[in-house]
Amino acid sequence: MDLSLAEKYNLPVPRYTSYPTVPFWKEGLDTDAWRANVAEGLGASKGISLYIHLPFCESLCIYCGCNKKITTNHKVEEEYIDAVLAEWAQYLDLSGKVPVIRELHLGGGTPTFFSPDNLERLINGILSRAVVHPDHSFSLEGHPNNTTRAHLDRLYGLGFRRISFGVQDLNREVQERIHRLQPFENLVRANGDARCAGFDAVNFDLIYGLPLQTLQRLAHTIEWSVALSPDRLALYSYAHTPWLNCSQRLIDEKELPTPADKLALYEQGTHWLEALGYTNIGMDHFAKASDALFLAWKAGRLHRNFMGYTTQATGMLLGLGVSAISDTGTAFAQNDKALEGYYRSVRAKSSAVRKGYFLSEGDRVFRRHILDMACKGRTVFDPAWAAVYEEWTIPILRGMETDGLITLSDNEVCLTEKGRPFLRHACKAFDLHLLYDEKFRGILACGKAAQYGKTFSNAI
Repeated sequence: MDLSLAEKYNLPVPRYTSYPTVPFWKEGLDTDAWRANVAEGLGASKGISLYIHLPFCESLCIYCGCNKKITTNHKVEEEYIDAVLAEWAQYLDLSGKVPVIRELHLGGGTPTFFSPDNLERLINGILSRAVVHPDHSFSLEGHPNNTTRAHLDRLYGLGFRRISFGVQDLNREVQERIHRLQPFENLVRANGDARCAGFDAVNFDLIYGLPLQTLQRLAHTIEWSVALSPDRLALYSYAHTPWLNCSQRLIDEKELPTPADKLALYEQGTHWLEALGYTNIGMDHFAKASDALFLAWKAGRLHRNFMGYTTQATGMLLGLGVSAISDTGTAFAQNDKALEGYYRSVRAKSSAVRKGYFLSEGDRVFRRHILDMACKGRTVFDPAWAAVYEEWTIPILRGMETDGLITLSDNEVCLTEKGRPFLRHACKAFDLHLLYDEKFRGILACGKAAQYGKTFSNAI
């Protein structure tokens, strides 16, 4: 990669699992309108997606920015499952329709913190009032240290076929710095158990940019991970945001790779994965040619939502549990991030939603552009929005075209091979909320905010 381009585009850009992104959502969402929105989507014939957030972990991984609750008290499992099932019942009671579940994912936290019995009770409780689509996809995140064969056998019997193991890094020195001691033999055991239990898809999540990480150590992690032949790997960038995630304050910033070193980790990590037979299909994700995600990417059927890339393009993703996010296609909502607040709402039989967003017509148009770029690497302009493109989007795309990152015509923009590392930046060209926010901050001091506020209001 051209170092000058890397420096030019070395700016924070969202992962675009939603548009508008969460920072632009509003507190105090109209829960009656939200529930009506959900009720309308629950009976979709092509099915819905379910995300269930299971927040508990036995130990703190200090790099992690996820919503989690650290405890070794497994008595919390029962109360939490009761709450999730009660929230599910609230949604089902909004409509007389029986939902068709096409996609179900257990995220965390650490889903395998829960016992096999309790996971079975949770899934059976969900499925007892639903129909499972014939072409369904059930998956979960697992920790190699505590995922047992009993977990895997039980979940396989419930329809799960994909598991993602959080590997992050396989070097002891790095693991000590991030408080995630995870011997390689545990990953070998968990991976083997998943295959023996019948799981036909095993994914590994890796992170680059961690403290004490070097090219040699990343090469070790990738080499040893690929030796276990995962179907898919994710190579995520570590986001050091100690002002948002208090645990990251325990990381010595002097031990983090420099921006140049982090860029080298990304470049070499990508090169090694591709050389070892994995195709870069989009933001951070690499897949074998036999993997369902690769096949969907090749066929132009790839979809992206809060669970990341997926092969299931359902019209609604319903999130259950503390901090869980839902997407009906025309609205977003996020549950209370505090466990006690979530419990209080469910016990009171009231909505656990705390913030969200109803999409305007313009939001839906630009959301489609971002999804098309993220999943297909191209998007077609809508002539009705030509003036908006010209003011907000085209100036950015022209700059990227000059750098050889995209090709631009009157009606279409396409990502080039050179531009693939800058996919998020191409998506950002269609992020009117973020572009306006950046421009507004820049012009606030010179008193022109009202002028741009009117322009932006007209745009969306």
